[in-house]
Amino acid sequence: MRKKKVSSKKPTRKTFKETVELTKDIATCYQPGLTALGAHSKRISVPQTEELCGSVDIDSCTARTYPQSNRWDYIICYKNEVYFVEIHSANSGEVRTMSNKLRWLKDWLNTSAPEIKKLQAKNTNPFVWIQSKGFDIPKTSPQYRTAKGLDILPVRRLDLN
Repeated sequence: MRKKKVSSKKPTRKTFKETVELTKDIATCYQPGLTALGAHSKRISVPQTEELCGSVDIDSCTARTYPQSNRWDYIICYKNEVYFVEIHSANSGEVRTMSNKLRWLKDWLNTSAPEIKKLQAKNTNPFVWIQSKGFDIPKTSPQYRTAKGLDILPVRRLDLN
């Protein structure tokens, strides 16, 4: 009986763009850099723009497939790690909406985008709520505790260093 040769080559890891193109719901939605964020790209700070691997407007791309859902806004890739960014009002009345959006995103990643999920940032929370205007969630409120418990307290901007 002959022994099977085992390849010593590591499987090549797909790029962010290739992974997006293989994800049915967003296959045609890849954008270079932070282009998918449009004017919201000013809310993201990166020290090395050449390390940006692209972005996707998940909300627009999945609107037809999930018309009644609270969809998350964006995926961005920096240094081969993926972050999920939501630009949204930061007031007490919106915490439930953000909770629903986060649940939708995690479900979507598990069922429709498992390869994207594999790319998510490991050493920091990949789910980021960027406040669109001011911050109005009192620290003593149940909504603040909910957002904190979900690890999505709003920030003014995302600084990826």
